[in-house]
Amino acid sequence: MLKQPASKYAAFQPVGLKDRTWPDAVIRKAPVWLSTDLRDGNQALIEPMDVERKLRMFRQLVKIGFKEIEVGFPSASQIEFEFVRRLIEENLIPEDVTIQVLTQAREPLIRRTFEALQGARSAIVHLYNATAPVMRRVVLGMDEDAIVALATDNARLFKQLAAEQPGTRWTFQYSPEMFSGTELAFSKRVVDAVTEVWAPTPEHKCIVNLPSTVEHSTPNIFADMIEWMHRHLARRDAIVLSVHPHNDRGTGTAAGEFALMAGADRLEGCLFGNGERTGNLDIVNVALNLYTQGVSPGLDFSDIDEIRRTVEHCNQLPVHPRHPYVGDLVYTSFSGSHQDAIKKAFAARQDNDVWNMPYLPIDPKDLGRSYEAVIRVNSQSGKGGIAYLLETEYGLELPRRLQIEFSQVVQAVMDTEGKELVARDLWQLFEREYGLASAAPAHVSTTEQADGQVRVAADLDWNGRVMPVQGQGNGPIDAFVSALNAATGRHVRVLDYHEHAIGAGAQAQAMAYMELRVDGQHTVFGVGRDTNIVSASFKAIVSGLRRAAPQAQSASIEHAAS
Repeated sequence: MLKQPASKYAAFQPVGLKDRTWPDAVIRKAPVWLSTDLRDGNQALIEPMDVERKLRMFRQLVKIGFKEIEVGFPSASQIEFEFVRRLIEENLIPEDVTIQVLTQAREPLIRRTFEALQGARSAIVHLYNATAPVMRRVVLGMDEDAIVALATDNARLFKQLAAEQPGTRWTFQYSPEMFSGTELAFSKRVVDAVTEVWAPTPEHKCIVNLPSTVEHSTPNIFADMIEWMHRHLARRDAIVLSVHPHNDRGTGTAAGEFALMAGADRLEGCLFGNGERTGNLDIVNVALNLYTQGVSPGLDFSDIDEIRRTVEHCNQLPVHPRHPYVGDLVYTSFSGSHQDAIKKAFAARQDNDVWNMPYLPIDPKDLGRSYEAVIRVNSQSGKGGIAYLLETEYGLELPRRLQIEFSQVVQAVMDTEGKELVARDLWQLFEREYGLASAAPAHVSTTEQADGQVRVAADLDWNGRVMPVQGQGNGPIDAFVSALNAATGRHVRVLDYHEHAIGAGAQAQAMAYMELRVDGQHTVFGVGRDTNIVSASFKAIVSGLRRAAPQAQSASIEHAAS
C-alpha cells in the first residue's frame, strides 16, 4: 500500500447541497421494490442459473411479494431469452406481477428484447448506456452530445417497438449507467432528453433509475446527489425515481436508505445482497430495517430460512453466518453478560409489550426462527445463558445459586474441551453431574405418628451397597435427612428448597432442587426428579450428599457398615 495514497486516488467531491433536507426525513412507507436477482444477481454468479433454478428463484420472489421482478437480459443469451418466453407462454406470471428486462442502447439488442416480450400482459423495458467521463473518454470515445443522441435515438426505438405490440402495457425505464461517477448536470441533461422522448404522464409514469454502479463516495454524498436530481429533473411528477446501489464501500444499505430519505421512490437490489463485485443492495436488509421501525415493507420474510435455502441453491453461494437477519449466528449471544440480560428481559416481557429486548433488534419468531439459537454456550458464556437453554429446551427453572454452581461445572468442561455446548450437551452434563440417572431410595414408606412427627424408612443404594435407613422428623424431608445422618455418619442440613413441575397431566414430573450444608463445610446442590414430589425431594437430598466431598463417602459407608 502507498504511504501517500492521494498520489494515486482522488477524493470524491461533495455536491455542496447546503439546504439539503434528507437528514431530517423519516421513512414512513415502503418503497417500490425491484428484485434483480434473476438479472444483475445472476450475471454475477460463477455459474449462472439454468432455467430450472431461475424458475425456482422466480417463484420464491413471487411468494415473498415482489410485484416488479427483473427476470433477465434476453438479448444476452439463448437461455435468458428462453426463460422470458417460458414465463410468458406458460402463463407463470401472476396478474399483479410485472416482469422487467434489461437491454443496452443498441438496436439489434433492443429488437431482440421486444421479441422476447411478445404476448406479455405488462412489462418494464430497461434501457441503459454509460454516461460517466471515464466511459465517454476511454471506452466509448464519445462526447456528451453523442451520448445524449445515443440515449434518445434508442428511446425513440423503444416507443416504435412498443407501439407494434399494443396488447402489452409497457413501462419504460432508463439508467444513466455509472450515475455515481457522472457529473450531475450531465446526468440531468441525458435523463431529461430521454423523458422528453417518452413523454410520460403522472398517470403513466416512466422509471428513471440512478445507479451507484460503483460506490465511490460516502452514502451522505450519494444522498445529496439523489436529492439534487429529485429537485431538478424535468417531468418529476411523471417519473418513478429509482436507485440501484452497489456495495463497493460496504455502505450499500445506508446509501439505499439515505436515497429514500432524499426523494427516491423505488429500490433495486437482490436477496441478501448478491451481485457484481461486493454485491447489490440487500433488499432483505432494508426491508427488515423498515420492519423494526414499525413500517410494513410489503414483503414477507416470515420463513427466512427457507428463503435462504432457495437463494443458496439457486446462486450456489453460501449466506454468511453473520449476515444481517438471516445468518445462522445473528440472533445468538455467547457472552455471559449478554445472555443474562436477554434471559431477564424475556422473563419480564409481557405478550403485548413493544419489542425492546437487549441485543435482539427483531423478534426471531417473526422470521420463523425459534429461540433455540438465541443463546449458545462457549467459554465466554455465563450462568444466564446456561440457565436459559436448560429452561427453554428442558423446562428446568434453576435457582440462582444453582445456576452459579452449575456454570462452574460447565466452565471446567469448556476450559478442557474448548468447544461450543448446545442445549443437549448441557442437559447431558446436568444429568451426569447431579446423578439424575442414579438409583433412587427404594421401598420408601412414610408414616405420620400420633405426635405429628413423620417417620421415614427406605433402602438406599449407597456407593454400590444397599442399606436400610430410617428416621423421624417434623416432616418427610426432615425425617429423611435424620435417617441419612444416622446411617452415613454425615451431617446434612437443608438450607433452601425449590420445586416445580415439568409437563402436565399423567406425564408430569416434579423437579426438586435442594441446597445442602454437609458436615458443616460443603455447600452443594442436589437435584431430584420423580412423578411424586416427596420422592423427588428425597432424590435431591441423596444427589447433594453424593456430590459433597465424594472422597469422604467411602469412609462413611465403611464406618456405617462396621
